[in-house]
Amino acid sequence: MNMKRKLLFGFIAALLAGNLMAQDLKSSAVPTAVKTALSRKYPKATKVSWEKEKGNYEANWGGRSGEDNSVVFTPAGSFVEIVQAIAISALPPAVAPYVATHYKGAKIKEAGKVTDAAGKTMYEAEIKGGDLIFDEKGVFIKED
Repeated sequence: MNMKRKLLFGFIAALLAGNLMAQDLKSSAVPTAVKTALSRKYPKATKVSWEKEKGNYEANWGGRSGEDNSVVFTPAGSFVEIVQAIAISALPPAVAPYVATHYKGAKIKEAGKVTDAAGKTMYEAEIKGGDLIFDEKGVFIKED
């Protein structure tokens, strides 16, 4: 492959990766409707950092890492879900055995309690390579 093709393929790959992965945003790049929705639903949220992921806007705040709470809104300001950081030991008891059986050698790095707009609760276990989503009883739902 010649150098121009290699550069072109590298550029295309970088563009695709940027569109699929979360992108950090300045507050000024977040729609007013989204910032208003955050301040109404979570008035105590301070030192908020923003990301754009899968076309939605994610606000993160709290804790040492600044990500104890992650709230997702649509561009119009509709609430999608909140993920609140929890201790790994607070995951439903069935989660750890599932991960050990289906993801040999994987360790759960972080955990979260997910509540969607309908009030449904799920749990998120982060392992290398992605997030695993479980229902309230610890039954595997999907890999995210």
